This record gives sequence, C-alpha cells and structure tokens, in this order.
Amino acid sequence: MTESPSQHPGKPEAIENRLYINGEFVPSRSGAQFDLYNPATEAHSASVYEAGPEDVDLAVAAAKAAFPAWSALGALQRAHYLEKWATNLERCMPEIYYLDAICMGKPISNDFFGSLVPLMVRTFAAKALDITGDSSLNTPDFMNITLRQPYGVCGAIIPWNGPVPTMIMKVGAALITGNTIVVKTSEKAPLSCLVAARCAQEAGIPAGVLNILSGHGRPCGEAIARHMDIRKISFTGSTATGRAIQRMAAESNLKSVTLELGGKSPLVIWDDADLAQAVPAAAQSILGNTGQVCIASSRVYVHASIADPFLARLKTTMTAMGQSGDPLHPTTARGPQADAAQFARVQGYLHRAREEHVTIPLGGDREGTQGYFIQPTILTDVPESSPLVKDEIFGPVVVVNTFTDEEDVMTRANDTEYGLYASIYTRDLSRALRAAKRFEAGSVCINCTGPTMAFDMPFGGWKASGQGRELSRYATDYWTELKSVFIAL
Repeated sequence: MTESPSQHPGKPEAIENRLYINGEFVPSRSGAQFDLYNPATEAHSASVYEAGPEDVDLAVAAAKAAFPAWSALGALQRAHYLEKWATNLERCMPEIYYLDAICMGKPISNDFFGSLVPLMVRTFAAKALDITGDSSLNTPDFMNITLRQPYGVCGAIIPWNGPVPTMIMKVGAALITGNTIVVKTSEKAPLSCLVAARCAQEAGIPAGVLNILSGHGRPCGEAIARHMDIRKISFTGSTATGRAIQRMAAESNLKSVTLELGGKSPLVIWDDADLAQAVPAAAQSILGNTGQVCIASSRVYVHASIADPFLARLKTTMTAMGQSGDPLHPTTARGPQADAAQFARVQGYLHRAREEHVTIPLGGDREGTQGYFIQPTILTDVPESSPLVKDEIFGPVVVVNTFTDEEDVMTRANDTEYGLYASIYTRDLSRALRAAKRFEAGSVCINCTGPTMAFDMPFGGWKASGQGRELSRYATDYWTELKSVFIAL
C-alpha cells in the first residue's frame, strides 16, 4: 500500500495499490509499478503495481478453479453474496469518490451515476431467478428445451471515466449468471476498483470468483484478450481498441465479445422545443464528467429560426455550469481532463478549430496554468466533413450547427460511424417518434438527453459504437451460452 495524499473526507488511511487475485491482495510478479498523478494539481497521487501476462495467468487459473463451485451454487446464493457486496460498497462510496478525484479528476460532487452503484449491484442480484430457458412441444414425440449456462472464465476491460460503475455493469451480470471473471482496470484510474475488490472480499465472495488487475493495454489487456482459457470478454472504451480486442479474440480461441465503444451523439432541437429544458440539458450533457462521457451530446443541430436565442442561452448556461476547481472540493462542478494525454488530445482539436477558422463563441483554449483544465467550448457552423464533427473529442467541446429541414437534419445526424445515443427536443409527438425510429443509435431520448439511462433498459450501440447490451434483462443473455436439449418421449 501507499500513503494517501492530503486529508479529506473519504480519504483512506492507506491507498491499496496491489492486485486482487484469488481473494487476496498481492504485488505483481514482476514487482513493477506505475505512477498516478492528480490531473488538477499534477502532483503524484500513488504508485500502483502493474500486472503483466504472468499475473493474468495466475488470475485466470484462480477463476478457472473457482468456477465449478460458484456455478453450482443456487442462484439465490449467488444473489446473497451480491447483496452483501452492495451493502459494503454503499459504505465505501466516499472513498471511491476520493480516489477517482485524485486519479482522473472527477469532482466528488459529480459522481455521474456512481451513487447508484450499490443499487446496480442489487439490481443484478434481483435477476437471479430470471435466467431461464424455453421449452417446446412442437416436434411430435419430443419435449425440447433450451438452457442458459455460464461461459466459465470471463474477462472484462473497463475504462477510466467511470471505473466502478462500468465494472459493475460487467461483473454484476457475469457473477449472477455463474461465471467467474478477471477484470483489467484502466491505468489512468485503477484505485477505486481495488476498493470494490476489498468490499467483495469482505462480503465473502469466494476466492477466485472476482479478480482485479491494474495494468496497461499492453501487455495486460492483450494477455486477457488472447487468453485461451477465457471464453468471453467484455470491453468498454474506444472504437479503435475495440477493433483490436475483437481481432485478438478471433486470433486466439474465438471467444465471445461484447463491446461498448465510442459515440458522437446528435441532439436535434426543433423550433417548438422548450428551451428552458433543452438548454440546461445540452449544457449538462457536454460538461458532465468534463465531457469525458461516451453518450455526451457532442453534436447539436438547432433549428435556424431559434439558433440565436439558443446559442445565447447555451453560452450563459455553460459558463455558469462549467465552473472548475479542485475535484475534492464539494462545490466544484467541473474537473480537469483525466491526464496529460487526454488534455493534449482535446487541445489538438481546439487548435484544429482555430486553423480551420471555425467560429468559437465560447472557450477554445486551456484554462489556467496548473492542471489539465480545458475551457467549456462551443464551436458553430462547422463543416460536416470536419473531424470536429466526425471524431469523438471526449472533452467539454460541443459543435452547434443549424438546420431547417427534417430530411436534411436526420441525414446529417446519422452521418457518422457511431451509433450509441441520439436525442430530440420537440413538442410534435409524430415528429419525435419518426426521429426515434430513424436515428441509427442504440438509445434515443425524446425531450431529454444523455446521460439518461435506466437499469431495466438495455444499453449499447449500433454501428461502430459496439455490439451486445448491458443492463436490463437482456444483459444476462450476453453472459450465458444457449444450449438446445432434445428429449424423445
């Protein structure tokens, strides 16, 4: 363990920095560590043991040994473990908030949907008795049934922008269906998931059922994606990395793959929209978690007849909502970008905007001289072919373009490789439902926008935004194999 930085509510006495393998916290086999820096201050936060391929092998072996007993438990027994885990997580959420703040700058006042983490675990526990097959009497002299059974050892690779919530989406579904799992956290924000591991350990979840490794994509993530004893892998992150993981899965044992990838989500605002609702929603969508959210509404299409009042209100609202500061201060609304690399990436796009002579009504540069802060930024009248419109910037940067015609705006909204999320504001119900059908996206919001989600609704993308679904009754389908059984009478 390493010493914790300055005193603060939620600050642990010591920061856990080891790997969680087979129910124990252990250093990596190589002894190698990597450093974490607070993106608000650029000060050193912690040093963390770095998992390599040999640690992946140990974790997979532990998960493989634990699988027979875990999968043989009654579903309600597994649910009982998850309920105890949820109770422990509830108690430790302040510590989780603190660690995310010093790792990737997420304000403790803006936990995204982190406060719902214990509820999410309990939701998966409640699904214990819903994992069932079907039966058929349609074949003469036969009764046929389908079974849903766990894969066995699974892998998960999670992002840095919401470490514990995105981990729970995968681990909750994997464990309740009887799988065991090896998780790789992001090298940008590994600490909070180690607290979740401690909560699982204290809940009595058997050794080897859940293993959590801190490491880089190479070699740790690649070792998981290529491991011959891992039967299914779930990844949340960039589309480029998702493609690489799918390739590695195919080149190894053709393991099943679920991908939740990037987005460049359109928000269409018609001339009859309620701007008192639409403007704050648009601002919050791009400023929440400093724009580092895959479902952020980063492309806004506003009807030309209301473009001026909309833009004026949006500037005022983003300025008020976007007040930045120390992520550990309870009133801070917006933190920095997660690290130097993400900061440089966003700055690169802002430099491109200036090079392309794009109009910048708000922001457009770094904020201050210390930390990785970017000004809340609005870009207007950007050519649809520009990378500013096409690429996922992952920062507090929104493109606002205008439209007048329904056919035109729907074509432009769908003209992207991504298909994760889309939104529309209008009082015309028929227009809203036409858009809902036509949007090429896995989730559609009418008179609301991201990050609107619900635990009983599936989450995932179309096109290059991914495959498979998380949350809801559909989630467990992606963590079980389907088997047909034919019974002659």
